[in-house]
Order: sequence, then structure tokens, then C-alpha cells
Amino acid sequence: MDLSPSDLRLLVAVEHTGSFTAAGREVGLSQSAVSHAVREAERRVGAVLFERGRRGANPTPAGERALVHARQILRQLELLRTEARDAAAGSVTGTVRIAAFRTAAAHLLPPALDRLTTRFPGLKPQVLVVPELGRGAAGEVADGRADLAIATLDDHAELPGLHHGELLTEPYLLVHPAGHPRPRTLPLLDWPENCSSYTRTWWRTQDWLPPRRLDVADDSVVLSMVAQGIGMAILPRLTVIGPPPGVELVDLGPERPTRRLVHVTTSAARHSLAVRELIRELRASVN
Repeated sequence: MDLSPSDLRLLVAVEHTGSFTAAGREVGLSQSAVSHAVREAERRVGAVLFERGRRGANPTPAGERALVHARQILRQLELLRTEARDAAAGSVTGTVRIAAFRTAAAHLLPPALDRLTTRFPGLKPQVLVVPELGRGAAGEVADGRADLAIATLDDHAELPGLHHGELLTEPYLLVHPAGHPRPRTLPLLDWPENCSSYTRTWWRTQDWLPPRRLDVADDSVVLSMVAQGIGMAILPRLTVIGPPPGVELVDLGPERPTRRLVHVTTSAARHSLAVRELIRELRASVN
């Protein structure tokens, strides 16, 4: 027998709460009923989905994969109901879940969401800010936690099982304290998300960059430290929109590094009217 939607909701609740007891409180079942239901789900799937122990219930590798599909299926059921009602009423309502890295969330999303919710007041965006490290914002879509992501993507990278479309390619700029007599003697400020392979390749060919480097938390901290005269940096254009006083921006010329921004969805989510309209507004924001 296939798992039912209630089975899937229970599995997601166990993952979310980390224990059978807490999951039971969330879905209105006793701990023993949850334990029995999970065992039955595991029997139907043919794999152990959770490790039980003193620290609660944690997904096994099989459970992690099953939970990805559970979240995606539950989301599709939610969209089925919402979009069918919307089609009958001629409206767009419900939620649209968005994952984005910090500067995209700060500069690209606000105007797009303002226009989107003005056109469709019944639509409720939910924004999750995700560091662009590892699987980043695109990983939230792949795992069923977001309908659309704004992510960075190297020119030759692929996103298996996902669909992406171009938003913009932004240049990097040299940023240094304004008025400093020898800014290139300052330490180079960097942050973990600045990990584009294209940028790294460019850096290796620039013998003028200072050998001293300071790693800080994120690009906003980098910009603040530049304004304080602590160092210089190579920053993407989105980061330096509305820079603080005391910062000078320098174009790096035609061979400058760039960062490619894309929108990412699943095959199913890209057919959602809310997602399609959001992509339309995002493209309008960058054009």
C-alpha cells in the first residue's frame, strides 16, 4: 500500500520536531500511535527511515531521501487545492516560498514582491535567507522547502533535477577606503560565500592583489570594514548598492570577474501560476 498524505505529514512532523512525542503533539496523536505509524510507514517503504535513540528520532539516509519526496508531494497537494480554487475564482492566493542569499533578498526581491502582492493581494510570500554555501538556496528547492530560489551558478555548473533561468550577470568591483593614499597595500577582505570558481580563477591571475587576507562573516561586514579603513575588497555590484560613506568603487575593466544569478524551481513548481508571476516580476526588476 502507498503512504497516505497523513503518513507523509507525520514523517515530516517527526523530522521537524526531532522526536515521536513532540510529533504526536503536533499532529494530535499519542507517542505510541506515532511509533506504530512510523514503523508501518517503514514497512511499506521497505527501509528504516529514522534512527531512534536518547537524542530523539533522526532521519537515516533513506529517511532523508523519503522526506524530500514527502515535502514535495505535500506541497503539490496544497497547490492542487489552492490553484484549482483560484482558477474557479479567477484569483491567485496561497503562499509562495522563496529562498535567496542575503543580497538578492535585500535588493532583488522587495520590488518584485511589492508589484506581485499589489497585483495579487491574496498571495503571501515567505522568504528564507540562505547562505550561498554548499547547496545554498537551490538546495532548499531540491529538498522541497522552497518553490523558487535565487541562487548563484557557475557558467558550466548544472542543477540535476531542477530547472533554472537567467536573471542577471553582475560584475565585481574593487572597493577601498575613499582617499586612502595606497589602498592596494591594505589587507584583502574576503567572506565564505565569495566562492565562485570563476572569481577564484581571476584572483589567481592578479599579481597586484595584496597577499594579506582577512576572512570575515559576510559581504556586509566586508563593506563596513572597508568603510572603516581596515582593508580593501572585491565585491559584487549588489553588495555595493547604496554604499556607506567613505567607500570608493573602482571598475575592474573588461576582464573583471562576474557572478551569474539564476532563478531555480522544480519541474512541478515552475507550472505554478504564483511562481510564474514571481519570475516575471524578478525579470522586470533586473531589466
